[in-house]
Amino acid sequence: MSFVEYGDTIKDGDTAIVFLGHESMFPVKVQHGTVTQTKYGVIRHSTDLIGKKYGSKVTCSKGGWVFVLHPTPELWTMNLPHRTQILYSTDISIITMMLELKPGSIVCESGTGSGSLSHALIRTVAPTGHLYTVEFHQQRAEKAREEFREHGVEHLVTVTNQDVCKNGFGVSNLADAVFLDIPSPWEAIAHAKSALKAEGGRICSFSPCIEQVQRTCLAMEEYGFTEINTLEILLRVYNVRTISLQIPDLGIAAEDNSSTGFDSSNPSHQGSPCANLQQGTVQFKSGVPLREVVGHTGYLTFATKS
Repeated sequence: MSFVEYGDTIKDGDTAIVFLGHESMFPVKVQHGTVTQTKYGVIRHSTDLIGKKYGSKVTCSKGGWVFVLHPTPELWTMNLPHRTQILYSTDISIITMMLELKPGSIVCESGTGSGSLSHALIRTVAPTGHLYTVEFHQQRAEKAREEFREHGVEHLVTVTNQDVCKNGFGVSNLADAVFLDIPSPWEAIAHAKSALKAEGGRICSFSPCIEQVQRTCLAMEEYGFTEINTLEILLRVYNVRTISLQIPDLGIAAEDNSSTGFDSSNPSHQGSPCANLQQGTVQFKSGVPLREVVGHTGYLTFATKS
């Protein structure tokens, strides 16, 4: 199993996603002799998972069922253990596009955190690219190395435990892109410039506060970066619902029904549009935005090394 290469069959040691519903799923490490408890009953790894195809429908001990899915960076973002605040797919998608990443790209990242963005970057630059990720916190760095190894992508990533503001990324004139998600990104701009290739490399800085953005932009300008721009991505989700609205009485419904021979007592006419008119309501599908929407996540500042 690898997060960058699809495998058909579930194997011992794989990380799989147990899907109970769109709002309920969780990762599980597949192991011989292990069981996983769900609200639908027990899943026995030896008999219910190992050897089955990814995407299979698995019946639990209580008779309920779940789907077992192959892991992807998107599914991992939704299910990973949070060691820090993470980036979600809305921001990740614009980051990978605006940094102009592709297979073979070399990327530097700080900090690693929970590895949400890291997995997406690795999948984008595979199979010949590489991610150099720097994490200040030692335990988080060690956990990230362990996860990359379990997920079959350790050959595509190098994890370094150091302070990027003081010691940089450990590479020079190599990276196609640099990403910063640290409290004081302006202190790392000089190291980012030295890590980027001689000309045309891209940089992105993620900051939740506009004061951080202002200082970062000033530092980028000081070190000769061009095309500096900041944007914010807001996601608005709609629910599709069936809505009933009362039909206004225009004084012609009864006349139309009598002229066409409509009989409201006839069962065959109960589902017709005329029946809805007689009842005074009509039903239709409508997209309704959520009452509570997650708004601001952070500001993304992009620039190019000139």
